[in-house]
Amino acid sequence: MSDRFAIAAGRIFDGEAWHENAALIVAEGLVEGIVERDAVPAGLTVAGGGAMLVPGFIDLQVNGGGGLMLNDKPDADTLDIICKAQMPFGTTAVLPTLITDTPEITRSTIAAGAEAAKRKMPGFLGLHLEGPHLSLSRKGAHDPKLIRPMDGDDEAALIAARATMPVLLTTVAPESVTAGQVKTLADAGVVVSLGHTDTSYRTAKQYAEAGASMATHLFNAMSQIGNREPGLAGAAVDIGTFSAGLIADGIHVDPATMQIALKAKNGPARIFLVTDAMATIGTDLKSFTLNGRTIKRENGRLTLEDGTLAGADLDMISAIRFMHETIGYDLGEAIRLASLYPAEAVGQEKRLGRLAKGYAANAVQLTDTLDVSGTWIDGKKVFSA
Repeated sequence: MSDRFAIAAGRIFDGEAWHENAALIVAEGLVEGIVERDAVPAGLTVAGGGAMLVPGFIDLQVNGGGGLMLNDKPDADTLDIICKAQMPFGTTAVLPTLITDTPEITRSTIAAGAEAAKRKMPGFLGLHLEGPHLSLSRKGAHDPKLIRPMDGDDEAALIAARATMPVLLTTVAPESVTAGQVKTLADAGVVVSLGHTDTSYRTAKQYAEAGASMATHLFNAMSQIGNREPGLAGAAVDIGTFSAGLIADGIHVDPATMQIALKAKNGPARIFLVTDAMATIGTDLKSFTLNGRTIKRENGRLTLEDGTLAGADLDMISAIRFMHETIGYDLGEAIRLASLYPAEAVGQEKRLGRLAKGYAANAVQLTDTLDVSGTWIDGKKVFSA
């Protein structure tokens, strides 16, 4: 296909408004504009033809896919497999996520991320290092033997890693990381998220002032909203500079709780969707291992032997469908939860999350039933149903 072409659809959502019977003009991997279908310049190849075309989805928490966990084989090939496993579900930008592991595995993951960025790997946005600097009291499925405080070497490694890739996000707990360390990381461009913590609202606010800008999987593995202590969950909703990821599968968070949080969230930062996907995505696996422990897949849940939730058996289009059909969210807003809002959370909103002039031509073709029928990254079709 030429470097300049069109993608047609019955409706195109640009991130703000819908355009009926329209076409997206793509040139050299970027969006040139949206025109009426009949106004496509003569001679341009026209792709698509589906019911809807929307901005590509962005997932900031993806632990695995295609049968692999990042922890098991932290190299560039695994990152490629994980990114490709999300494409059939409309995800065009991914932060492959390392769950708490050894310093050696963490170093290998950072090196793999630098290699993926150097290759300009399709779909690779950067890394999310979830741990090891967490709280034992809110460890969730993280191996308690591997959780530890952040030291100077850890801090230096994160700062060096940030320079090698577009986005570096790390989830930490105030129990294991100081506010001074958070400020140093944030000043260096690392996105710092609070999670797996029993921290108080007051402490969370102090860390937000130091530069923490996100909360990891809202309501899960964190201090909850109480009558006298709002906890991290309350801080994430109340503090306007905090973004927060939300696992919308109806298992991790009750639908009513989701609606309360979405209605109450103070801005300008937003709640956005994450999948917390594991190795099962794109496969029929019934179980897999994490840090030597078996995780079972059953009835839409992923659990350790003791029943602890261990990530999610969720893809992004299913999360959007849940928000639209179960929660009752307007479709455009449900799509923004998976595109524009995560882009804003990691400072990528000027090139991702919209189908607007100069933005990356990352787009998803949807059917009337919200199934993915085509995915483009930088103007190249990477999935066709």
